[in-house]
Amino acid sequence: MTIQSVLLPVFVLVLLTFILLFWMGRERVGALTRGELKPNAIALGQDAWPKRPAQLSRSFQNQFETPVLFYVLVALAIITKKDDFLFVVLEWLYVISRIVHAGIHTTNNRINLRFSAFAVGVGILIVMWVIFAVRILLS
Repeated sequence: MTIQSVLLPVFVLVLLTFILLFWMGRERVGALTRGELKPNAIALGQDAWPKRPAQLSRSFQNQFETPVLFYVLVALAIITKKDDFLFVVLEWLYVISRIVHAGIHTTNNRINLRFSAFAVGVGILIVMWVIFAVRILLS
């Protein structure tokens, strides 16, 4: 596989993270401007954000949980040359699951749907790691 085809899903996931970051920032600034919370509460580390900025903040934070395992795996697959067509397909499926998860989280936030998207992504990530480990151990 070309390096571009292997890294494109990574770039898309990074883009999602930045979109959530800037969206969250805009909502936080708006909440401060509207006086919906006191800056001292933030300075003291209190979780005082209104619902919408808090929801976006949590969605942004989610991009540093299981995706970290994805980023590490992609780097290892490139280094060890275990990045093939199946790997890229699984990458895209994982990234799509993360986009769906973030979409649910930032809109209706229906927990059952959000959990389903999360579970699908984790399942794909587990499959990716198992395939990678088997390939490494058997090579």
